[in-house]
Amino acid sequence: MLDRRSVLLSGSAAITLATSRAARAAKPAAASEAAKMNKLFDAFMDEVIDQAPEFATNLGIDKGDRAYQKFMLGDRSLAQVEFFKRMNTDQLARLKTIDRKKLTGMDAVNYDVVLYGLQQQEDDNKRFQYGGGGVGAPYILSQLTGSYSQMPDFLDGQHAIETKDDADAYLARLSGFSTMLDEEREVAEHDVALGVTPPDFVLARALGQMTKLRGVAAEKSVMVDSVVRRTKAKSIAGDYAGVAARLVAQRVYPALDRQIAFLKNLQPKAVHDAGVWRLPDGDGYYAASLEAATTSSMKPEEIHQLGLDVVADHTAKIDAIMRAHGMSGGSVGERLRAMYQDPKFRYENTDAGKEKLIADLNVKVQAIRARLPAWFGVLPKADLQIKRVPKYTEEGATGGYYQNAALDGSRPGSYFINLRDTAEVPSWTLPTLTYHEGIPGHHLQISISQESPLPLIRKVGGFTAYVEGWALYAEQLAGEMGMYENDPWGQIGQLHDSMLRGVRLVADSGLHAKKWTREQAIKYFVDTLGDQEESARGEVERYCVWPGQACAYMVGKLSILKLRDKAKAALGAKFDIRKFHDAVLLSGAMPLDVLSQVVDQYIAANRTA
Repeated sequence: MLDRRSVLLSGSAAITLATSRAARAAKPAAASEAAKMNKLFDAFMDEVIDQAPEFATNLGIDKGDRAYQKFMLGDRSLAQVEFFKRMNTDQLARLKTIDRKKLTGMDAVNYDVVLYGLQQQEDDNKRFQYGGGGVGAPYILSQLTGSYSQMPDFLDGQHAIETKDDADAYLARLSGFSTMLDEEREVAEHDVALGVTPPDFVLARALGQMTKLRGVAAEKSVMVDSVVRRTKAKSIAGDYAGVAARLVAQRVYPALDRQIAFLKNLQPKAVHDAGVWRLPDGDGYYAASLEAATTSSMKPEEIHQLGLDVVADHTAKIDAIMRAHGMSGGSVGERLRAMYQDPKFRYENTDAGKEKLIADLNVKVQAIRARLPAWFGVLPKADLQIKRVPKYTEEGATGGYYQNAALDGSRPGSYFINLRDTAEVPSWTLPTLTYHEGIPGHHLQISISQESPLPLIRKVGGFTAYVEGWALYAEQLAGEMGMYENDPWGQIGQLHDSMLRGVRLVADSGLHAKKWTREQAIKYFVDTLGDQEESARGEVERYCVWPGQACAYMVGKLSILKLRDKAKAALGAKFDIRKFHDAVLLSGAMPLDVLSQVVDQYIAANRTA
């Protein structure tokens, strides 16, 4: 942990000074306690990764002593769910043997962060017996959850094929995919018996995606194409086309058929009610999901009102820009809808048009890269690539998402954008989405954390309010960096997307606490933001299966802005935006209360620097 000081010297002298002074003052007993804690952290990660082969691949560590894991997929059975619960209980007890009072600096921060995550998981595990453990995703199978929607993309995008062993490992995983599908069905059956059935529209959406994946002839499926294409590129000999096609036809498709049959059997019993309030201890489940997502104690009513306040503020700001550029007729939502429908903002809804869209986004990424040194002391080494959301999942997928780079640099970070219909992503919305998912958003934040000397358990830990709060903050920061200069439409896009996160607060709490219908939430979404109904539907249905998650963005962003204002007021002329950003990013993802403590340490150190 002391090596951390050398990294911080390059960008955050404040935390460096605090850490070095604490280290000089620390007693041998404190160093011993920190070493004991870090040894526990290493053990915790080994225990988790031993049970999670896909995680090992995601991190790029499925090699050497862990090469065997490249041939495996994780266990998704009900027994494994209980195993993970027992593991969490055991790890929590072991962490509590560490004397927190003997820890200082980042060691104390690391302890607090890991303790928070384990304790929250423990509390939720004991209270709720559905959703596969924890909170925030009550349905094992939905349009956004389930290996049917994740595994084909994982095999193609994360399972690297460079050697014959890699290709053989792909086939082993393809064979194991069928077992995973059946294990998930087992857990879903358990939850249904407890009274946890997805809403009818969620079942319909999931079935549509499963049927689309299943409807392709085995030899032409994306799972077969991936191994055939990549073994051919590497001149790896073998009948990979024939073996993969047989595995898909004889193992994967029958297991997928069983999931399809299971969901179809649920349809006559499903209700249209969208919120989790109807589930066992549903109000408690939503409150716990909110707390897990926002790392705050905000109540649903507070969340709802905050959303209304954000919407009112942003509506006024958008209105002012629109009027300054000759747009004054109708509500702001109606004017935003007109911008969505304006052909001058649309890319052609063809493969060629979508390729041009991605090329233009790459130009945006390069432009903002050049401005980073004035705003950040530490920059990531990992590269960023922009890719389409796979066609077989784009119907139910979110508008965009980020996939982290491998720890060893063997795979770059990836920003996926959903291009099912270019009308949903007019040009005035694209810069902000790119700054959120890429730079200076998720790619910059996650890569800096992964490349830091933090313990692995901290590098890979995710707290949604911090991670998504940073990415939403990055959207606004891009404007401060000058990326919307002479671009009023881009400014409107930034405010629109920020207002979207206010709408999320209103809609999420409306669905799960105020018993709004799906249609009521969609109408509010469309009327406020002007988005196309199909896009609004996808957003609202996302909130239905990920309760609370969408609330983390704005709560996190506002917390970061509040802490920045606090640092500016406290430091005056000594405030340096680069050092502030490094203090926030080099400390890794954490609960918002812990982030506040980190910023307080940064302020205290800079006052005397």
